[in-house]
Amino acid sequence: MIDFTILTDHFQEYMDGFLTTIESSALALLGCLILGTIIAVFRISPIKPLRWFGTAYVEFLRNIPVLITVFLFYAGGPVLHLNLSGFASGTIGLAVYTSAFVAEAIRAGINAVPKGQMEAGRSSGLSYIQTMRYIVLPQAFKIVIPPIGNQCINLIKNSATLGAVAGLDLMYQADIINSETFDVFSTYIFVGIFYLVLTIPLSLLFSYIERRLNRAY
Repeated sequence: MIDFTILTDHFQEYMDGFLTTIESSALALLGCLILGTIIAVFRISPIKPLRWFGTAYVEFLRNIPVLITVFLFYAGGPVLHLNLSGFASGTIGLAVYTSAFVAEAIRAGINAVPKGQMEAGRSSGLSYIQTMRYIVLPQAFKIVIPPIGNQCINLIKNSATLGAVAGLDLMYQADIINSETFDVFSTYIFVGIFYLVLTIPLSLLFSYIERRLNRAY
């Protein structure tokens, strides 16, 4: 039986964690889109060292757990004389981890753009970077909106790892509440509901965008 008094008595703690989760997810999403785009361009770059770096980056991060990435920043920060808070290290780790998946999605979108677009840009006098920025990437982003949406939802769910490094998110607040109430079931049911409040509207939004894009194409 769910004890709703846990929600009412600890509503402020839940809301603090909920808002922190939103903040962390938004910052990590912005970071992973920027970093993922750069890595995607590296992956298809004509310069071999950049291609090798991009491939190594993606393969390494995609094959380790997100929690390991977060701990690398949380525990590795002091080694590099960086005093990162749990929130900062968790958000950075989340952005770096997700950027590997975003990079692969964007790379697939770039490859789906007809090669003639790149050739037309170069023949008109644009540099490789300018052609990528003004011609290829805008078309690629339209193609990869659905998979990027999936990664956005995954990022929000993976933000629960901040709780392991005192990131003040929903999971961290839930652990504190559970230590006081000893009602594991009720405490974490409400956490799941808060996550659904974030992920279900996003899922519906990206499904709507995907349908619009399919009709457009």
